[in-house]
Amino acid sequence: MNDISNSVEATEVEAERILEEAKTRANETLLKGREEAKKIVSSELPMDEVKEESHRIIHQATMEAEERIAASVRKASEIHADAEKKAAEIVELMVSIITGAKAA
Repeated sequence: MNDISNSVEATEVEAERILEEAKTRANETLLKGREEAKKIVSSELPMDEVKEESHRIIHQATMEAEERIAASVRKASEIHADAEKKAAEIVELMVSIITGAKAA
């Protein structure tokens, strides 16, 4: 029984880890986008082109970060749902054993 509880807890911890990794990667992507935008701004291109390219890079980085976060949230949700299903199965098994409907 303890093994099952540990398995559910490990699954939830894994879901949290995946979500944190996604947030970290998203922040890294945004940081890289901002750094590229700064490089473009500091170069000797006409300012209109620089601003346009800067906005494009930041927009692209933001979109990529949002996609990564959304994918990680979906994955974490799937893991959480699986953990809840396993917990429900454990409860059913325990009730079944306690009521004598099923032998251990």
